[in-house]
Amino acid sequence: TQHLAASPLCTPSRAAFMTGRYPVRSGMASWSRTGVFLFTASSGGLPTNEITFAKLLKDQGYSTALIGKWHLGMSCHSKTDFCHHPLHHGFNYFYGISLTNLRDCKPGEGSVFTTGFKRLVFIPLQIIGVTLLTFAALNCLGLLRMPLGIFFSLLFLAALILTLFLGFLHYFRPLNCFMMRNYEIIQQPMSYDNLTQRLTVEAAQFIQRNTETPFLLVLSYLHVHTALFSSKDFAGKSKHGVYGDAVEEMDWSVGQILNLLDELRLANDTLIYFTSDQGAHVEEVSSKGEIHGGSNGIYKGGKANNWEGGIRVPGILRWPRVIQAGQKIDEPTSNMDIFPTVAKLAGAPLPEDRIIDGRDLMPLLEGKSQHSDHEFLFHYCNAYLNAVRWHPQNSTSIWKAFFFTPNFNPVGSNGCFATHVCFCFGSYVTHHDPPLLFDISKDPRERNPLTPATEPRFYEILKVIQEAADRHTQTLPEVPNQFSWDNFL
Repeated sequence: TQHLAASPLCTPSRAAFMTGRYPVRSGMASWSRTGVFLFTASSGGLPTNEITFAKLLKDQGYSTALIGKWHLGMSCHSKTDFCHHPLHHGFNYFYGISLTNLRDCKPGEGSVFTTGFKRLVFIPLQIIGVTLLTFAALNCLGLLRMPLGIFFSLLFLAALILTLFLGFLHYFRPLNCFMMRNYEIIQQPMSYDNLTQRLTVEAAQFIQRNTETPFLLVLSYLHVHTALFSSKDFAGKSKHGVYGDAVEEMDWSVGQILNLLDELRLANDTLIYFTSDQGAHVEEVSSKGEIHGGSNGIYKGGKANNWEGGIRVPGILRWPRVIQAGQKIDEPTSNMDIFPTVAKLAGAPLPEDRIIDGRDLMPLLEGKSQHSDHEFLFHYCNAYLNAVRWHPQNSTSIWKAFFFTPNFNPVGSNGCFATHVCFCFGSYVTHHDPPLLFDISKDPRERNPLTPATEPRFYEILKVIQEAADRHTQTLPEVPNQFSWDNFL
């Protein structure tokens, strides 16, 4: 019930999930506004020296597959070196998309680049247009003679901006929204027709090929990221609009996989883990007012911020022979915990040359421990340490201290609707001295910050948290920034 993503954005969260390490350790956390990869041609990605749990299991004789979304980079120096490709990070088989499901990938669904278009295209064109009209009027009135060279230069500049804009619109989709099988592009641009069914068939075939072999399958759905989609069997069937249709289609697919494991009598020997890479995107609302980003229930905030709504994710596990059904675990756990958990189960030694931030989940799942091994968890907004969670040993309290919080807009709303996601620095945030402090065990909605008047140990708690943050920061060596402008562009 308190399962936490290591980041409230998909690319860094997936990096943490795959490696068991905070994304800032691998350079997979951005220092700028954009925290995820938006172009296949970006040269940043999960560094080649990072070790994924797929690689550990592959080395133990497991057959490994990633089906669906990757979003951790593709190539370094040329379009064919594939240095960040799933097959270079421990997977034997890949079927899916290298980037992510963007609204730009589905005609008629709008664009994630609207703000960029406004700044780089529409405003410059308006300025050039007004300038030309002003010069023309002054010329007609005989007040100013404008050389033809300047006139045609401005026209050329306007034409160039417009041509680049139209070219971007035309080529973005085929260059970034395509399906791959291993290293080969098999559909460009990708089609959303029966897409979830295709992913399900691929997953089922992989399992059927490996009934006699230990296997690792990461089935990474494109649901329920926008652009939302569903096949004709699910479209218009949910009471919750197109988002509900997508959820129900994904639910169907999960059922198909579970049924297949039962049919093949593999269920008792298969650990299943279901989660999301971040909380729901509360700002994702259509022009018609339809919610396309889901709901975080009672929790504040959502995708791209570290309020509970942005980082509390499903943590559902099934292993009939080992895990007792119906358990409820309220201890803080992380998506980074899957790395050491599956490594130990597969008999793979953990790397000794790096810090692994995840913790083995099996003692909690088997009832051998009642307390999480995470005394502290660190919540990053991109590469900035945003908040710290402290669960003291032998205590029911779970303290969470924010060093800064996003400025929601409009004021009083539950998100950053003006910018579509919350950003992590500058005028987009408010820094707190002393930090905002909450007891998540009593105030999971994060509505009532504690004060020295309401919590006698206020300064003592913040002192412990700050010391933990300082110790943690000292373990972070400088690494190449995978989101540098060089890599990004």
